[in-house]
Amino acid sequence: MSQHSAAPAPTPTVAVAKRRDWWRDAVIYQVYPRSFADSNGDGMGDLEGVRSRLPYLRDLGVDAVWLSPFYASPQADAGYDVADYRAVDPMFGNLLDADALIRDARTLGLRIIVDLVPNHSSDQHEWFKRALAEGPGSSLRDRYHFRPGKGESGELPPNDWESIFGGPAWTRVTEPDGTPGEWYLHLFAPEQPDFNWDHPAVGDEFRSILRFWLDMGVDGFRIDVAHGLVKAEGLPDLGSHDQVKLLGNDVMPFFDQDGVHEIYRQWRLILDEYAGERIFVAEAWTPTIERTANYVRPDELHQAFNFQYLSTHWDAGEMREVIDRTLDAMRPVGAPATWVLSNHDVTRHATRFANPPGLGTQIRLAGDRELGLRRARAANLLMLALPGSAYVYQGEELGLPDVVDLPDEVRQDPAYFRGAGQDGFRDGCRVPIPWTRTGSSYGFGDGGSWLPQPEGWGELSVEAQTGEAGSTLELYRAALRVRREQPDLGAGTSVEWLRAPEGVLAFRRGEFVCVANTTGESVAMPAYGRVLVASGEIVEVDDEAKVPADTTVWWTTATAGACA
Repeated sequence: MSQHSAAPAPTPTVAVAKRRDWWRDAVIYQVYPRSFADSNGDGMGDLEGVRSRLPYLRDLGVDAVWLSPFYASPQADAGYDVADYRAVDPMFGNLLDADALIRDARTLGLRIIVDLVPNHSSDQHEWFKRALAEGPGSSLRDRYHFRPGKGESGELPPNDWESIFGGPAWTRVTEPDGTPGEWYLHLFAPEQPDFNWDHPAVGDEFRSILRFWLDMGVDGFRIDVAHGLVKAEGLPDLGSHDQVKLLGNDVMPFFDQDGVHEIYRQWRLILDEYAGERIFVAEAWTPTIERTANYVRPDELHQAFNFQYLSTHWDAGEMREVIDRTLDAMRPVGAPATWVLSNHDVTRHATRFANPPGLGTQIRLAGDRELGLRRARAANLLMLALPGSAYVYQGEELGLPDVVDLPDEVRQDPAYFRGAGQDGFRDGCRVPIPWTRTGSSYGFGDGGSWLPQPEGWGELSVEAQTGEAGSTLELYRAALRVRREQPDLGAGTSVEWLRAPEGVLAFRRGEFVCVANTTGESVAMPAYGRVLVASGEIVEVDDEAKVPADTTVWWTTATAGACA
């Protein structure tokens, strides 16, 4: 058996560091449990699989692990349709497995952040099942958005809102007596009815759920659709079709309503009762970075993903503008910037950057693989050099591309089957990651994988890249080690921009200098000192450095210190 096919048992020698404000410069690794590691050979990743790989994450150099949902769920949307927020779905294990994972992570010096899905439940949640069974007038219906339809016999939806996954955002129910009845709101799949956060029972329930997992020992929560909980009073018509195209450009009557902030102020009071600096991070798609900053005011959440940065092209001018706007927006509220390049909902950036700009964040084109990997490596170094916290999506450290040629019959993204919503190509970034060069699923597990892995996946595996000079995995390990060692990296609120040729970003942070060449040609730059890490081969002659196309370099001007 390969030394990378199973993780050694953790040794209780390290405790979670008790440094203050750890989250301000944390590197947090996103695990998509069903695609990370399979411990029982059923083709589906699970909590015991994650637990077995925790030493790998410790050695990679991350501070915390964010786990996508593992709750009891019918899996209509890969677990983002939760039937029971206090139970683990059997495909992932049980509560004892969750407890063991949390304990082992703490022993290894890692923190655990779990996903929380408060915008909607599964249609198999006990509340919703009772609401349907009890019929019109049921008090349980008030905990969701049930409404009579429009038209002579209520045959039309209550308003014109469209689902993010395509089609109307309303589904009509068949009442217990067999007649067509009321409609319920679901901004995503019909199997995901939206909660009504105006009802006090909903808030009470989620405050209880928070305490349940905090008592289990988790270090925080990533809040799914954090911008969606509150809907505009009266659920007014939007008056527009193709509403998905408006997302991120306008404040919608169902997204980014000001009322969400009172909910998070209440949640923050609960979190602050617990020792160990537990945190919240918001998935909040907002029209502007300035509106995102509202979520991380001192009495609300700690972090919010920077989706404007994720959506930016590999272009020095665009990136500098987003970096400046982000730092300017976060500074007044005292929050760190939170940088991210990939996640489970978007095409991996090694593939996005392999294609021409303007194709969006969900694409089905492989593009120029070599170019995409070169740019992805450079983009990762640039992100890790910026002030604040950074998130790494599993497999990003291996330089994995999206799997763009999955057969239609194996796809499971619900958006793929609903037409006019999101493109539905999220399965491509969710293919199980490779651990070994060979095997039925390249070390993922003994029983294949729930999504097919492409040929050649093994050459991108942890086993193939470990100890390989110049590999993407070793680049990540070196960068994360240097980031910990360099006092000028990590938390901060600003950068000092340096003069640079067009298409090149150069900035200083104390004795640290980062240069990112986004052009297709080599550029001559000053040799700022000793090279710490570079995503490509740098040639230095006298006081000048030749930085290749699509390459990022880290220097230190200090005369002493570790060199990666």
